[in-house]
Amino acid sequence: MEKIAIYAGSFCPFTKGHEDIVAKALPLFDKVIIGIGHNIDKKEVFSESQRQRWIQGIYNGNPKIEVIPYTGLTIELCHRVGARYLIRGVRDIRDYAAEQELAEINKRLAPDIETLLFFPSPEARVISSTMVRELWQFGADYSPYLSYELPAY
Repeated sequence: MEKIAIYAGSFCPFTKGHEDIVAKALPLFDKVIIGIGHNIDKKEVFSESQRQRWIQGIYNGNPKIEVIPYTGLTIELCHRVGARYLIRGVRDIRDYAAEQELAEINKRLAPDIETLLFFPSPEARVISSTMVRELWQFGADYSPYLSYELPAY
């Protein structure tokens, strides 16, 4: 049986912090599916198809990674693709509290899905999509935080 994990998020944009989490998780699984979901609490600045192209460009040629957009609950995506694990990144205590709550809710809804928390490397801990979007919108240098270039604002 293939060990499949889902790394889900809005990834608007997908940062080097996200890449750091994927790099930590990849050796543990046969396949990591990066699920681009819609978060009703976040304003999505870049289109879903653009985010998918950027992420696919990073992992081009890696047969262990698949990038797919989805709607609905992440645990529903897990069941659809046969994933038994959810990958989540935790940068600080605030992230931990939110991720713990989410993991408990997911466990109640889907006892067969296990959430695994990954901590980023120290240099990736400060990177957030929100911070990168703000730098981009104000014309500041965001290049240390992304592996690709964003369109002109």
